[in-house]
Amino acid sequence: MIDPVDLTARLVQCPSITPEEGGALVLLQDLLTEAGFTCTRVDRGVTSNLFARWGNKGHARSFGFNGHTDVVPLGNPDDWTMAPFGAEIKDGFMYGRGTTDMKSGVAAFAAAAVDFVKDTPPDGAIILTITGDEEGDATDGTVALLDWMDAEGERMSHCLVGEPTCPNHMGEMMKIGRRGSLTAWFTVTGVQGHSAYPHRANNPLNAMARLMNGLASHELDQGTDHFDASTLAVVTIDTGNPATNVIPAKSKATVNIRFNDLHTGQSLSDWLRSEAAAIDEVFGTKTDVTIKISGESFLTPPGELSGMVSRAVQHQTNVTPELSTSGGTSDARFVKNHCPVVEFGLVGKTMHQVDERVEVAQIHQLKAIYTQILRDYFA
Repeated sequence: MIDPVDLTARLVQCPSITPEEGGALVLLQDLLTEAGFTCTRVDRGVTSNLFARWGNKGHARSFGFNGHTDVVPLGNPDDWTMAPFGAEIKDGFMYGRGTTDMKSGVAAFAAAAVDFVKDTPPDGAIILTITGDEEGDATDGTVALLDWMDAEGERMSHCLVGEPTCPNHMGEMMKIGRRGSLTAWFTVTGVQGHSAYPHRANNPLNAMARLMNGLASHELDQGTDHFDASTLAVVTIDTGNPATNVIPAKSKATVNIRFNDLHTGQSLSDWLRSEAAAIDEVFGTKTDVTIKISGESFLTPPGELSGMVSRAVQHQTNVTPELSTSGGTSDARFVKNHCPVVEFGLVGKTMHQVDERVEVAQIHQLKAIYTQILRDYFA
């Protein structure tokens, strides 16, 4: 039997800060190969990725797990009270960067998959897709794995992403979708001048203040059946003008929108550009808008997949998980183009924090949940 706590510790001890592989995928490849999985490194650019399959290629029924071994930077190492890559256990918690997000999740589904195919070889395939680029730009991680799978004729019928999904206690929540994410950068250009003679200048800050206030004050929607209301946050306004007697020529600002299924990235982009154009019409400024759509909103409607996961969670935790679309983005936004996908994982309260930690008992619970999902899927 694979001990998921020991495997989590060994993964945490691999310093895999994006984009460094740190030895984590090598460790997993060795483990999975020994268990009879066919493993392929699908590296792209500086990103390391691992594809592993047990069972025949192209089998009509295949269950997939998706996760990542890369982690965010430590912040100030001196602020940590435990070694960031030590995987030390204290008072029932394992400490270290990636313990929660999400090396414990990867360890749990890898351990569940290895033991399952050894004990009860299924009539079907089990596929693990593990990336080293979830915490970065995510352009060469799960996307590269899915591109390679399409080219090679590899297919998952259904997939579970093992991200932390529970806010406070184990079993509390699973994700059946995610909001979309869009970031827009605005540069408003006016005419520089002396602050004592504002009529000889055109202050871009006046236009920028009106534009940002209008965007932030606008109600995008009131939510839908499965999604909360969309949100827009002004995250920075920068002018960089140290002089008190100079009206600047330019001002810059950035907004981030998390949007539900009432919108698309394109519809919101069109709206942002039209708002900027309207401000330019009033103030005589020129506004450049650059937009990056990190992902569209998506929903896997409640049904067979979510029901199966929910029953496994309830059986192992005595908690029926809420079906949610809250939170930020995850690699499920890419997987949903390949097959139906849901997410379930640990309590995520300490992810990305100093002294990130996971309750050891939860790692065992998570492996048990993933094992039951595999049993029920292939029953």
